[in-house]
Amino acid sequence: MQESTANKVAAYATSSFTEHLQRERPELLPFMRALPTGAAVTAPLQVPHATTIVAMGYAGGVLMAGDRRATMGNVIASRHIEKVFPADRFSVLGIAGTAGIAIDLTRLFQVELEHYEKIEGTLLSLEGKANRLGAMIRGNLPLAMQGLAVVPLFAGFDTGANAGRLFSYDVTGGRYEEHEHHTVGSGSVFARGALKKLWRPNLTAAEALAVAVEALYDAADDDSATGGPDTVRQLWPVVYTVDSTGTRRVPDEELGAAARAVIEARTIAGREA
Repeated sequence: MQESTANKVAAYATSSFTEHLQRERPELLPFMRALPTGAAVTAPLQVPHATTIVAMGYAGGVLMAGDRRATMGNVIASRHIEKVFPADRFSVLGIAGTAGIAIDLTRLFQVELEHYEKIEGTLLSLEGKANRLGAMIRGNLPLAMQGLAVVPLFAGFDTGANAGRLFSYDVTGGRYEEHEHHTVGSGSVFARGALKKLWRPNLTAAEALAVAVEALYDAADDDSATGGPDTVRQLWPVVYTVDSTGTRRVPDEELGAAARAVIEARTIAGREA
């Protein structure tokens, strides 16, 4: 009996963990949990939403940063949420949208990449990772049409091209390669304005960190759903860099110093806007 089960598993083996779940246990997929009929129309769900994510290239890699606030309508649902995660050794994922589904999707994507590496014995290419993430987002389209959308930002180091690359998505799973920098989330329009002024080619990692913190500060200044640096609670953005050595989470000490530098400069300037 055990041998028969093992043979069956081997016969249906796939390098995609998501495909395996779709075939064997579809109810475990985050985007297979349908809302009750009519729920989205008669009583819209009040669930935490995550914003804002910024990402940019710098000399030798890419950087991604996210603020720490999640909102539920006009209420701050959390001041401690993390929105940027390592997808694997050479890529990171930032989430915006319905927080619960986005976090589940992130965990599934992490397992998807780990499963592929174990089955195939090699890392999936960065292009392949971006495509698989797009397929997962497309699977969430029915929930997105009911107001539970997930719109991530994906970045990584392409070991073949020896360069950092950045990808954005829409709710249908459409994948778009971005150049220089990009932002998603409710504060993205304000963060993007800051990036257009502050970003330049061949930034160092330290300079890119300062630009990211300043862009998130600008977003928090004009978007109530985005949380700025909190010096009282010692809460700073979550920031990852990715280069040829892999992913690295920027320590709170560096983030605190960068945030205080921004606050101090603006205090000295004494500007209203």
